[in-house]
Amino acid sequence: MAYEFHHTNLQGADFRGKNLVGADFSHADIRGADFSNAILVGANFRHAKAGLPIYKAIALVVFLLFMSLFAGLISGYAGAYISDLLNTSDDGNSFFGIISLVTLATFLLIIFRQGFSVNLVIVAAVITACLIAGVAVFPNNKEGINLALAAESTALGLIGTIAGVGNMAFVIALAKVMNIPSHRVVTITVALLGAVLGALFGVRTDESALLTAVLIALVVIIYGVYIAWQAIAANKKYELIRALAVGIVSQSGTSFRGADLTDADFTQATLKSVDFRKATLTRTCWFAAQKLEQARVEGTYLQDARVRQLVITKDGRDKNYDNLNLCGLNLKDANLQDASFISTDLSKATLENVNLSGAKLAQAQLYKSDLTAACLTGAYIQNWGISTDTKIEAIKCEYIYMQLPTKEDPDPCRKPDNRAETFKEGDFADFITPIIKTLDLYQTQNVDPRQVASKFKTLDLLHYEGIDPTAAAIAITQLADNYPEAELEVVALEGRGQEKIRLQALVAGDANRSELYNEYFQTYTKIKSLSYHDLQALLLGIKEKDERINSLEKLLENAIQQPKFYVETYQTQGDTIMSQSKGNVSINGAQGNISGVAAAGEDMAMTGVAIGAISGNVTNTINQLPDSGSPDKPGIKELLQELQVVIEGDTNLSDEDKAEALEQLQKIAEAGQKPEDGGMQKIAKNAIKMLKGTIADLPSTVELVQTCGKLLPLVTQFFGFS
Repeated sequence: MAYEFHHTNLQGADFRGKNLVGADFSHADIRGADFSNAILVGANFRHAKAGLPIYKAIALVVFLLFMSLFAGLISGYAGAYISDLLNTSDDGNSFFGIISLVTLATFLLIIFRQGFSVNLVIVAAVITACLIAGVAVFPNNKEGINLALAAESTALGLIGTIAGVGNMAFVIALAKVMNIPSHRVVTITVALLGAVLGALFGVRTDESALLTAVLIALVVIIYGVYIAWQAIAANKKYELIRALAVGIVSQSGTSFRGADLTDADFTQATLKSVDFRKATLTRTCWFAAQKLEQARVEGTYLQDARVRQLVITKDGRDKNYDNLNLCGLNLKDANLQDASFISTDLSKATLENVNLSGAKLAQAQLYKSDLTAACLTGAYIQNWGISTDTKIEAIKCEYIYMQLPTKEDPDPCRKPDNRAETFKEGDFADFITPIIKTLDLYQTQNVDPRQVASKFKTLDLLHYEGIDPTAAAIAITQLADNYPEAELEVVALEGRGQEKIRLQALVAGDANRSELYNEYFQTYTKIKSLSYHDLQALLLGIKEKDERINSLEKLLENAIQQPKFYVETYQTQGDTIMSQSKGNVSINGAQGNISGVAAAGEDMAMTGVAIGAISGNVTNTINQLPDSGSPDKPGIKELLQELQVVIEGDTNLSDEDKAEALEQLQKIAEAGQKPEDGGMQKIAKNAIKMLKGTIADLPSTVELVQTCGKLLPLVTQFFGFS
């Protein structure tokens, strides 16, 4: 049962390492609470208030006032040293005063242009040390002693002003992070008071020197205030100041360090002075979160100001996010119209109901991402990375581009190929599913799908009102013959009976797909309109000469008799192999002899007689394998026999899935007869993958899942691949 902390005061509470999955902390006061290493998966922190507890805030205010006074004193004393040198009648001292002033101005200019860094402080310290060390070279007389004192004053003035600038910047930044009311007025007033006191105690000459000292101190204080504002505004030149201020405050604030915040919700939460270092932030929601820029987020995707702004506002219109690691980001309901995500990692990201119209997703990685109900109209998806784990249900898309635009072609590789058409509801998912499966298929054959995608593009031939198998077979064959340079190859066939049929082919990347699309349908329509006698005359002249037409025609005739089907083809060692996720489709051999098509839909029912027949075939095939030579070490035959027994006895699989699993087992057994053959190895590898997919939805405690987990690795070892 989830914990309920709704509207609860939890200041300073200790939740370290606790299991708080799904806990409700909405509207709770969690200032100073420690959630380090806690499990907060799915926790609700909406409108929660994090940060410093009151007693720690008071202690830091006292520390802040002390540091303000100290910053003023340092600045005043430094100004006094330089002022004394400038207002003396001694030429040697005046020279050192001018040198101090020039050096100080140079350092302030460097800070303005390069920023405030540790290296700058080190350089200032080295120069100071050199000046002090140089005292030893002055003669041991009155004039030499005066010069030595001047050199020391120069050194102290220089290091004092640098320290004053840094200290003042830190004080203002600290006050800003703490969000103390009227912090600028209070801290600057205290610093000025310290500057005056420092000048009064530090000046050793006349009243004019006091005025000069105060002016130098005032410049130092103003410069420190400027640096602080720049640091809080996330100017990278002053990151050191910001990091110190945020680090000190967050040390006493709310801590989520090392916590698991997967799917947690921080909508409209106040998150200043919070430590998120080393936390797991997968799919965490930050919408409208406040003061997140004042949290410690080093090592997370939140350290990038662009990403932080994106997850807070969920508005990335026309923004550039190329080459970023956005893995696991929660962008649900975001507006990303015309944004660029080229080569960006969006794996495991939540993109549900996101507006990605016109977005550039070329080479973006979207493995295991959720694109449910997203809008992809006009998006560019060249070589994007998606898989069967990518959720694409209910995607809204009228058209898509398969390549990025160029000046020469601002409207490239549009899908549907016919520019007068748009995807109807559900069409995009139907269009992209074969591509996903084809990419997965290439991956099982150790082929980089992006290399394939860079050389070939898809041509989709959509039939919305049924299909004439004969006309389609002739039209696609003639299209391939008329355009040999297009390298047209049918790779997939998908549909729901006669409702909607899709023929998908690969063509060369430079082929004009719109022209191919139009010519195919012109030929298809022309053949379909022929009279019976004219059609028979045409068939008599070409079908006997071209076995491809016979094969494709028969495939289409068998497929459209099923309520739902999906088949795909691929090449291996010169042969064409056609397969489908569920069913009994195979085209083997260069001539493409079809052995049968079975339905892939949910309506297909496998009877016990059919399963029995399949089981008998599997048994016969396995029995043809050689026995293991060692009783203590089972061979491929014994492993497959054990798998067959468990599959047939499993009560969790439907008859359809059980038949599918047995068919994949038979393919493995057939491949086991020639395990050294490359083509057989590919068949076995694909069958193992299909078998894993069949049992993927079963609970891990089921015997079949446990047995497959134990035996399938041994089977893969037998074939020599992992």
